[in-house]
Amino acid sequence: MGFTWLASQVQSVNALMILVLVPFFAYVVYPLVNRVVRLTALRKMTAGLFLTAASFAIITWIETRIAAGEQPSVGWQVVAYLVLTAAEVLVSVTCLEFSYTQAPRKMKSFIMAVYFLSISAGNAFTALVNKFIQNADGSSKLAGASYFVFFMLLMLGTSVVFIGVAWLYPVRNDVQEERAPENPTV
Repeated sequence: MGFTWLASQVQSVNALMILVLVPFFAYVVYPLVNRVVRLTALRKMTAGLFLTAASFAIITWIETRIAAGEQPSVGWQVVAYLVLTAAEVLVSVTCLEFSYTQAPRKMKSFIMAVYFLSISAGNAFTALVNKFIQNADGSSKLAGASYFVFFMLLMLGTSVVFIGVAWLYPVRNDVQEERAPENPTV
């Protein structure tokens, strides 16, 4: 479109998309999908995991074009961010709510801590993968598109495993009304 984008500007697209997509999903996408199929938290998370894999497929395609000497539009990266952000809305927001509703009252804080620990574990896993695939000379064993193919396949595998876990999970709702303190002070 005649503009030069800096890497930091492209990355800021994600934050802007979250602000737009959260209400869009809540007020448009979820009600429309609910007309066709009952949309549960586990189904939202499953769809989000598959969308994450799709975003890696888009990035793989972009990287393949770059390796072939082409110069794809930055718009393709924005499309990849759009798919990834939609996945983030489906997984992160839903998972946070789901974790809270599944925990008994006395364990809600602990379950939230476990939720955040799982995010840290995912970041640590990614760091370990990046460390493991690094050659002694600093190059990568998974260079170019193969790096993104690895994560796409990993997400597809995770998505399939999640379907099995979600199928077996007994959903409960543990959101209770807050009680007034037993000894209120005036």
